[in-house]
Amino acid sequence: MDLSLFYFADDSAADGDRYRLLLEGARFADANNFTAVWTPERHFHPFGGLYPNPSVTSAAIAAVTERVQIRAGSVVAPLHHPLRIAEEWSVVDNLSHGRAGVSFASGWHAGDFTLKPESYPGRRELVSEHIRTVQRLWRGETVTATNGAGDLQEVRIFPPPVQPDLPVWLTSLGSVETFRLAGALGMGVLTHLLLDQDLGILTTKITEYRKALAARPDYQGEPGHVVLMVHSYLDETDDAARELVRRPLSDYLRSALELTMVSQMDGGGRVDPSQISDEDMDFLVDRAFDRAFEAGLLGTVAKAEATIGRFREAGVDEVACLIDFGLPAETVLVGLRRLNQLREAVHR
Repeated sequence: MDLSLFYFADDSAADGDRYRLLLEGARFADANNFTAVWTPERHFHPFGGLYPNPSVTSAAIAAVTERVQIRAGSVVAPLHHPLRIAEEWSVVDNLSHGRAGVSFASGWHAGDFTLKPESYPGRRELVSEHIRTVQRLWRGETVTATNGAGDLQEVRIFPPPVQPDLPVWLTSLGSVETFRLAGALGMGVLTHLLLDQDLGILTTKITEYRKALAARPDYQGEPGHVVLMVHSYLDETDDAARELVRRPLSDYLRSALELTMVSQMDGGGRVDPSQISDEDMDFLVDRAFDRAFEAGLLGTVAKAEATIGRFREAGVDEVACLIDFGLPAETVLVGLRRLNQLREAVHR
């Protein structure tokens, strides 16, 4: 079981030095044999708002690290031209001497598609198409594109990447079809335990993922790779951790719930959070907090080690520890020492 760091800060809780935790945490991960550092893509909302472009944050991480893998969690592929995605991540691959990786997402929030509204209806089809194009460009192939004069031309990316193939995952908010698609495409899966996805449901989806992987015509026994993102902070006792994270994590989950309500996911109707009573919203947040505390790496090292064991039994290969959910940067950085104790215990 690998452990990585995952960032998805709510900008409304950020202090003056917004990227201190990102860079110092990345240095810690690099020095202590964590597997990767993940940064997301989010637009036009405080929730995740520190990260509008993961290639930019990844380039910064590449400049201050030497060994840790540097990954997007995720690139919202339908918002971009695949040529641009391939170019930017080839730069990251060069800056990091071959440590770049990308999880691709179809996108879930209609507001993000202000950047490219015409892509929203067909975003699920576009993500597969864009992934295949990026992979071809990464291997040095050309693609046919229309230039400014309206002429077709063959183009390839520069600079050429360091790695011969780009490590790729597909991000799933919970749809089993996305797990099956990742298996059919021969790539990894990045997922979480939020919304209505618990560990039992996730186990079933991972089974479906590996069935689809094994059904590929070119299958040669590779096990695939499942990454699970969970909220993470470890302390001396479970009660100490619960007391410390209750307010910031509750505020973080409240922001996530409000964003989900107005997202119009899959064309559904919006829910106006202002029309929900304070008591009802507090009830939803309290339930979300209790669930996150039990499902995540929150509490003692011993509790987290037992949780890791359950993740392993479910078929998870890597745990991406979301650390920037509102605690002060100094508190999180001190807490990383216990997270490293967990990593050492898991490896033993």
